[in-house]
Amino acid sequence: MRAKQIQSSWTRSKSQILLLFSTVCLLALSFFLFLSSPSDLTRSSTHSFAHPPIRPETSFVASLEYFLTHKAPSHQRRASDDTVRTVLEDDVRKLDERKFAKEMEWVHGDPYYPMNMPVRVYVYEMPAKFTYDLLWLFWNTYRETSNLTSNGSPVHRLIEQHSIDYWLWADLIAPASERLLKNVVRVDRQEDADLFYVPFFTTISFFLLEKQQCKALYRFCNILYGEAVKWVTDQPAWKQSEGRDHIFPIHHPWSFKSVRRVVKNAIWLLPDMDSTGNWYKPGQVSLEKDLILPYVPNVDLCDTKCLSESESKRTTLLFFRGRLKRNAGGKIRAKLVAELTDAKDVVIEEGTAGVGGKAAAQKGMRRSIFCLSPAGDTPSSARLFDAIVSGCIPVIISDELELPFEGILDYRKDGW
Repeated sequence: MRAKQIQSSWTRSKSQILLLFSTVCLLALSFFLFLSSPSDLTRSSTHSFAHPPIRPETSFVASLEYFLTHKAPSHQRRASDDTVRTVLEDDVRKLDERKFAKEMEWVHGDPYYPMNMPVRVYVYEMPAKFTYDLLWLFWNTYRETSNLTSNGSPVHRLIEQHSIDYWLWADLIAPASERLLKNVVRVDRQEDADLFYVPFFTTISFFLLEKQQCKALYRFCNILYGEAVKWVTDQPAWKQSEGRDHIFPIHHPWSFKSVRRVVKNAIWLLPDMDSTGNWYKPGQVSLEKDLILPYVPNVDLCDTKCLSESESKRTTLLFFRGRLKRNAGGKIRAKLVAELTDAKDVVIEEGTAGVGGKAAAQKGMRRSIFCLSPAGDTPSSARLFDAIVSGCIPVIISDELELPFEGILDYRKDGW
């Protein structure tokens, strides 16, 4: 096809640049705001927001409640649940021709193309069972899902800290006047798109369907995965690019495992890039196509007032609270305990998630100068971002860790 014949190293490089900038901008309503110090947040907001600066809602539960009660469409307005459709080769050919014509129009019409154009994203309107129904499932059950994981971590907390799929989608589908950042635009025609966003909630479906102690639900989850993948891979745009310009939020390392091989060409939004083979098969993930996004912190943001009040209380030199026995790279924790136990001004303690665990971790981090962030079952951990929002300097001990937006942000600077 002609559109494929004009691909070049510049076109491929352009796609990577567009991906990086699009993902940064799409985090307008998300936890990425937490990564700035309070003073940086106030200072940058006057430049980033087109309208008078407003403080976005950063609580997942509060934002979701408002979204479902005020923004979610009624059943009559939802996309059809018919996941079976026949895509003809002619459909793919016509889309390819339209995309080629649009690309040539931009190239010949603007000598600075694509540098002065916004990132254009097409958001699929998937059937409700892949989107709204899963959000309602979480909202209706999160109070009853406090301890369903084998290690005692609350299910709803795990879903919250891997909730980038919700934040990205909610921002993308919001009216243009309500979006905080304008560098990314949603387009209605596929031929106008640089990227295609797939709004399937992989973390919610994994924890609330697959991890339940019910074989029927386990089978249903795999069926749902299969139907979602079939729906996407049947789209003309997928067939035209073989999925290389499609974005999948696969932020929990256990989610979507049974169908990953089918979508390995797509752009994945991940929590880390573990190359040990424990979580991702060879050839599935790479820094050439995928992007690392931060966890949502488990603790509350320590704002300017909090930082000022806590400065004199930071009497602990090094702090860690969490599970001391982990697998893979997390085995380093046991060695750290052996070395640091009884060290002066060092606090190392066993702890699990939950309301009490959150309060204890938050209190400890706000009273510490340095916060230990060793690897867990994977190279990354939400503890790194807990430390950042607590004003505690993280001490990272983890092989093969890829920090979110590492190619854009300089983590050595003050405020990060």
